[in-house]
Amino acid sequence: MDTLERDVDLTEIINGEEVVGPSPFDKHQMTSSNLNYIIHHYVKTKGLGRVYYSPFDVIFEEGINRFQPDILFIRKENMGIVRGWVRGVPDMVCEIVSPWSYERDTEVKMAVYEKYRVPEYWIVMPELKEIRILTIEDAKYKLHSIAVIEGTVSSKIIEGLQVNLKDIFE
Repeated sequence: MDTLERDVDLTEIINGEEVVGPSPFDKHQMTSSNLNYIIHHYVKTKGLGRVYYSPFDVIFEEGINRFQPDILFIRKENMGIVRGWVRGVPDMVCEIVSPWSYERDTEVKMAVYEKYRVPEYWIVMPELKEIRILTIEDAKYKLHSIAVIEGTVSSKIIEGLQVNLKDIFE
């Protein structure tokens, strides 16, 4: 039973504090499913690495920061950090923001991802039909690509990947 409980554990550790969020609503799941499908298909077709989705632990520091990003990407040359869970820094993480998680995803988690220098951070807001892609430059996140309601965003880390918002939110 212990293994089963760990497989469905939604607990994250953020700056040493255990945080348990509720399971996501339908809009979050639809957005996650659509985005995961597009990124996974692109990455697999190009042979670039692996895409994982939540719940799947990313352990930056044991007992200090253990997150479950909605979607994450690891380049094939960095796959050594995948040992049961991810133990290290993924190349891209994506958080799909729920109304209750706005501050946690856009401020608290962003600061932690920045601290560990996660190369690319996607902030996806289904309620606003917005995707922001941030990339690390000089140890700080800078806006790389954004689209709201319509348009396309492009990844810097997953070279050549472009995502049209209508494929995610409609």
